[in-house]
Amino acid sequence: MFDTYKSQMLGLYYLATLPQRRQAAQERQAAGRVPIMSLLYHRVANVHPNTWTIGWERFRYQMEWLSERFDVVSLAEAQQRIAAGENTRPTVCITFDDGYAENCDKAIPWLIEHKIPVTYFVTSDNILSGRPFPHDVAANCPLQPNTAAQIQAMAEAGIEIGAHTRTHPDLGRVTCLDELTEEIIGSKQDLEALLDKPVKYFAFPYGLHQNMTIAGFSIAYQAGFSGVCSAYGAYNMPGNDSFHIQRIHGDPQWSRFLNWMTVDPRKIYKQIPFNPGNYRDSSSASLERHEFPH
Repeated sequence: MFDTYKSQMLGLYYLATLPQRRQAAQERQAAGRVPIMSLLYHRVANVHPNTWTIGWERFRYQMEWLSERFDVVSLAEAQQRIAAGENTRPTVCITFDDGYAENCDKAIPWLIEHKIPVTYFVTSDNILSGRPFPHDVAANCPLQPNTAAQIQAMAEAGIEIGAHTRTHPDLGRVTCLDELTEEIIGSKQDLEALLDKPVKYFAFPYGLHQNMTIAGFSIAYQAGFSGVCSAYGAYNMPGNDSFHIQRIHGDPQWSRFLNWMTVDPRKIYKQIPFNPGNYRDSSSASLERHEFPH
């Protein structure tokens, strides 16, 4: 009941701010300040719903809606538009985390068929061992991860495979630099051995402020990743640090999804910067947590 109430209130807020959103969108386009968005999904399935699952029909509707209104681009193209310092077109890229087998039932084949670029981040130990993800085990609902053969087939079909650590730990809690390195670089090595091609992108598990450190960013940068992804919900503005791609949850609730994708005026002014001068310095590979402003 409370969730329904919140959804209704958000819908009313959206309608009340729609004229403001349209005017702001025109101004951003004229100024070359259109944000580059990155959406994050986990699992597309109609069974065992949870907070990281979206139903197949809703997912397809979101993809169709986006395709009509946005340039749906690869992560590399999104980075280029961020780095260029100017963007005049609504832009979004699609990513997945973890690596659930059900995604290969409908979602991934449909995305491939419709030539929608995707970056698919996987936890290498779960893919290689077949063990369910620890957060699913903790929720008493162990779900099947992708197989190595599925990941290879996706890569051959043009899906960008990214690293998401070996065992899906909260890297913000890791107190051993060797363990941090093993999880980040080890996952890259595992996947490159499986795919026989470079793995260019890394996504932090959980991806909130407290789950990331300067050390983690530094290790990823020094390892040769082209970029890293967070998941705390933010817009990538032209001129931002393009190494760090901030992502928005692909929410199954339409009011929340629509609110994000039409640029909530409350959220666009709450951008959380990451200081690019720190992690590019190899001496930053310490376990000091980065203090994000709130």
